[in-house]
Amino acid sequence: MQTLKEGSKGEDVLSLQRKLAEKGFSPGALDGDFGPGTEAAVLAFQQSEGLLADGVVGPRTAAALGVAEADLPPAAGMPNMTVAIASKMVPGAPLDNIKNNLPLVLEELERVDLTAQSMVLCAIATIGVETGRFAPISEFISRFNTSPGGQPFDLYDFRTGLGNGARGDGAKYKGRGFIQLTGKANYQHFGQQIGVDLIADPEQANEPRTAAKLLAAFLKRAELRIKQALAEGDFRDARRAVNGGTFGLDQFTRSYQTGERLLG
Repeated sequence: MQTLKEGSKGEDVLSLQRKLAEKGFSPGALDGDFGPGTEAAVLAFQQSEGLLADGVVGPRTAAALGVAEADLPPAAGMPNMTVAIASKMVPGAPLDNIKNNLPLVLEELERVDLTAQSMVLCAIATIGVETGRFAPISEFISRFNTSPGGQPFDLYDFRTGLGNGARGDGAKYKGRGFIQLTGKANYQHFGQQIGVDLIADPEQANEPRTAAKLLAAFLKRAELRIKQALAEGDFRDARRAVNGGTFGLDQFTRSYQTGERLLG
């Protein structure tokens, strides 16, 4: 990946400024200095194109502007997420679980080009909230998924929003994995996306490599919304983009901020 951002200087910035002006987004003086005016123009252009509005010119923004990536300086790739950092982000997780599963998670995030620090931190914080142990798990029985005296997960059986429509669907397609994938529709959609038949074998969602693939695919689908929310410090919306609600918001926020502080 390549980036230009506030503080960048030189001919590459001058080329960027000219492209912005040509598109109708004036950066002010064409001086080769990526200052507040250029950042504002980049933000406006990104918003107009439906791109992540972070004021940073990476490959997607460059392509939309018609700026060649070769004209841009190299940027950092995958952040140095270590077992030590992940263990502080998810302090209740057994160390062996982190050692075994963190490499799988990072590999699958990289496979779908989720290498931005914000997305890696979001992934680790999400695992912390959804599993607590840094290992794929199945959803626990609670009053929210099981009726008094009913069969486990019977309150999910006919949840059309989950794609369920028969007795037993709730238990068969209960939450599993790092992301707590839930519902027949999600098992079908994301199973097809990663090439695993989760309808025939739902328990595969708890296999560590499969769970890592599902986490990456799920986050990739909401990438723009998550990045935008985190760029604005809106942890509530970032959590909603993943969970659909705000369950574990405080824990997610603490975990993310811990990782951010440790990564620098």
